[in-house]
Amino acid sequence: MKILITGGCGFVGTNIILYLKEKNFDVSSLDNLSKKGSKFNLGLLKRKNIKNYKIDISNYKLIEKLPKFNLIIDCCAEPAVEVSKADFTRVIDTNLIGTLNILKKCKKDRSKLIFLSSSRVYPINLIKDKINFSNFNKNFSIDKKINEKESLNGPKTLYGATKLSSELFIEEFSYAFNLKYIINRCSVISGPLQFGKEDQGFVSLWVWRHMLNKKLKYIGYGGNGNQVRDVLHILDLCDLIFIQIKKFNKIYNKTFNVGGSKISNVSLKKLTKLCQIITKNKVDYIKIKKTSIYDIPYYISDNKFVSNTYNWKPNKKIFDVVKDLYLWILNNKKELKKYF
Repeated sequence: MKILITGGCGFVGTNIILYLKEKNFDVSSLDNLSKKGSKFNLGLLKRKNIKNYKIDISNYKLIEKLPKFNLIIDCCAEPAVEVSKADFTRVIDTNLIGTLNILKKCKKDRSKLIFLSSSRVYPINLIKDKINFSNFNKNFSIDKKINEKESLNGPKTLYGATKLSSELFIEEFSYAFNLKYIINRCSVISGPLQFGKEDQGFVSLWVWRHMLNKKLKYIGYGGNGNQVRDVLHILDLCDLIFIQIKKFNKIYNKTFNVGGSKISNVSLKKLTKLCQIITKNKVDYIKIKKTSIYDIPYYISDNKFVSNTYNWKPNKKIFDVVKDLYLWILNNKKELKKYF
C-alpha cells in the first residue's frame, strides 16, 4: 500500500511515517519545510530513504501532479488558537484550502483518507458549561468527558473552525464521490520530535523550558495553573492509525474522539512538578490572571467509541509523555541546540 502523509516533516507526520515504515508500508511525505524542526525531521526521513515532496499544500497544481496513493493521511495544520493573533490567510490556506486540495486528489485517484482533526471543533461554551467555576481554583477534579454527540454550534477558535469546516467537506465528498474516510478528533498530542512553541504543544514547551532554564507563564483563570488538558502520546496515536489502516475495508466513514482521556491528563501546575522531577530543574513562572476568550478550563476526551470500535486504548500516561520527550531532547541536545 502506498501512503502519503501531509505535514510529513512535522512532529505528528514524521512519527507516523517512521512508525509505518517499520511496518513495511510504502510511505512518502508532503511538506513545505516551513516549520521549526522540519529540516531536522527531514534528515530522519532521508536516512530511511523516505521521499519528501517539498510542496505547499495550498498549491493544487503541484499536488495534482503527484503519483497515485492508496491512502492519504492529512496531518498538515496551522494552529491559531487566538483569532486576533492569527495569520488568517495562512491558516485558511493550509487548514481548509489544503484539505480541499487533498480531497480533490483523493477523488481523482480514488484514494482513501485519514484526517487528523482536533478536539477544538467543540465549542468553547460547551466545555465551560460542564464545570463548576466556583471550585475551579480549589480542588478541581475532572468527571465529565466530551463525546462525539456533543453540539458543535458556537465559537471555537479559527483553528477549530477550519478543522470543522474540513470535516464537513470530507462528508460532502464522501456523499457525492464515494470517498472512504476516517476522522480522528485528537486532543493535545505530544512526544518525541516535538519542538516547544507557545501556540502548540504545551507539554513540549514545558519540558523544553525546564531543560533550557527559561521562565514559564501561567496564563488565565487567575494565573494558578489549574487548566487541565487531555494529552495523547504520539505512539498511542500511531498504534491507532495502524489498526485503522488494517481495518479500513470494513470500518470507514466514521468520526472518533481520540485522546489520553483519564489515562493521561494534567494541569499546568502538576505538569510543572512533573517536569521538575524528570529534568531535575526548577524554573520560575509568571502569573497572568487575565483569561483569553479562547481559553478553556479543561478538556478530556471520551474515547468510548474509538475504543469499542477498534479495541484500542491509550497506554502511555502523562509521566511517559514527559519522560520520552526529555530523553529525546537529552539524546539529541547537540543537534537540537541550533533551533533555539
